[in-house]
Amino acid sequence: MPMPMTTAPAAPPPADAKAVRHLGRFQLLRLLGKTRASMIWLVADPVLGQELMLVMPREKPASDELRARWLQAARRAARVEHPGLLAPVEVGEQENWTYLAYERQAGSLMSERLGNQGLPVVELVPGMVQALEGLAFAHEAGQVHRDLHAGMVLMPESGPYKILGLGVVEAAPATAAVPTAVRLEAERDMLGIGLLMHQALTGHAALDQPDLMLATERLAPLGSDVVRLPFTDIQAIADPLRAIVNRATDRQQRQRYRNARTLARALSGWLRASSDGNDGAMALLLDRMRVVGLLPAMPGGLQRARRLSLLHRERMDQLAEVLLEDVGLCFELLRAVNWASRRAGAAAHNGPILTVRRAIAMLGLDGVKRAAQALKAWPGPLGESQAGELERQLAMAIQAARVARWIRPPGYDGELAYLLAVMQRLGRLVVQYHFPDEALQIRRLMLSAQPAQRGAPEEPGMSEQSASFAVLGVDLDALTLAVGRHWGLDSAALHLMRRLPLDAPVHATDADAEMLRMTASCANEVVEAQQLPSYLRAAALAHVAQRYARVLDVTFDEIQQRAQGIAPQNDDDELPEDQAVADAKGVASGVDEGG
Repeated sequence: MPMPMTTAPAAPPPADAKAVRHLGRFQLLRLLGKTRASMIWLVADPVLGQELMLVMPREKPASDELRARWLQAARRAARVEHPGLLAPVEVGEQENWTYLAYERQAGSLMSERLGNQGLPVVELVPGMVQALEGLAFAHEAGQVHRDLHAGMVLMPESGPYKILGLGVVEAAPATAAVPTAVRLEAERDMLGIGLLMHQALTGHAALDQPDLMLATERLAPLGSDVVRLPFTDIQAIADPLRAIVNRATDRQQRQRYRNARTLARALSGWLRASSDGNDGAMALLLDRMRVVGLLPAMPGGLQRARRLSLLHRERMDQLAEVLLEDVGLCFELLRAVNWASRRAGAAAHNGPILTVRRAIAMLGLDGVKRAAQALKAWPGPLGESQAGELERQLAMAIQAARVARWIRPPGYDGELAYLLAVMQRLGRLVVQYHFPDEALQIRRLMLSAQPAQRGAPEEPGMSEQSASFAVLGVDLDALTLAVGRHWGLDSAALHLMRRLPLDAPVHATDADAEMLRMTASCANEVVEAQQLPSYLRAAALAHVAQRYARVLDVTFDEIQQRAQGIAPQNDDDELPEDQAVADAKGVASGVDEGG
């Protein structure tokens, strides 16, 4: 029986290559990112012969009308040009899907570069400044992003970062032309930027939610979660930068950045202040100081300068007493005399000059006159309301100086105590003169807010240091010390200009310099307590008295009287008012009388 013929089994067909997916003319290569609202695809474009990134709505428009409206809005957004915004090479549609197309060769997306260690601070912050300026430009043109996340930031091989995807998420028709709605959406963009910087610094998405617009819904006002930078060993985050990023995600809506330009200025300020060691903070001021000086003359300054020659040389002490009332002139005298000493090589032998008496003795009346003439007339470049606030700050400085002179321990120089109290407020005065808008922001951030619920405690404001970091990128004491270095003061003098931290205990000391520093610090705390609402004032003054009672031998009653401007009865530091002093004081007030 013949054997049946057998056939070899058929060879399996070759495995199919991975299916090639297309969207119209584009070959889809890889999904680079997606959120609830959008997606980003890496594609190959045979027409342009290069790879592109397509930023697309998560869902295709449901009708021809909606598709046409999206294309129109996206093209309008694409016309907003700025170095911090990546311009699309095409706004179009394929198979009813709308898209914004960007060149891939421009760089990598932040989402591709982010690892568990985050991005280095020295790389992230400079790059974000330009991107924020681009976002600010877009907001000012009425364009809101609405879907900011790590995939919407391009990191070129060199140069600043750029934001892409502007226009991918269309405004709701009911809110597109409503200014309030646009402003609120822009503020949500800013909250997204804060979450983005948090992720970029830590390497992890806040709340474990990489879709940052979804994460914003878990923060106030929609949610109750809190996002603050953790203290980790991943990388050191400087206190000013920490304050800036934490402000951007603050649990209190009122404390957050309202616009991108304000955040960009804070980051730029921190970069400048930190880039050049001790001289960095001074970089914020130098250009402005060359134009308008450190501070203007008080009202009457020009008339005072013209009549200085009427005072005889034996009246130096009386002249110093009058000049102490003009803070700008005092600072100019100290600058001039210390610069002169430094050039002459005298500072190393005699120490810095910190009193007006010595400055007058070394510069002579002609030098005092030159210093007075060098000052800008009141109020310099300030407007009326800004000048009013500077005048208030100067009055507080002078009041603190008087309190310091009144409460100084026996045997200590009254004028030195007076001037140190003023110098400890130098940063505050400088910011009010050179950065009045930022000074207003700082004061607002420090204010408490009414509680959301009856019976709950007030919402606290920021500390002065944190508020200053969050607005300027540098704290006010750093500006004080930067100016002191600019004058040529040594480290010992700079230490006297630094106020005692409010949360630091006050210890007894045998060092004369430290005693003077504590006297000036106490005086400033007294004056600031006096600025509080009346129902808080007594408790604040009692706290100051308790802090300094053992060191300065002061009582609550004495502190309360000095806060009210009542001098001690045995005050022998006030100089007699002879005709020369009365003459000079008349000059000081002459500007208001046409003098």
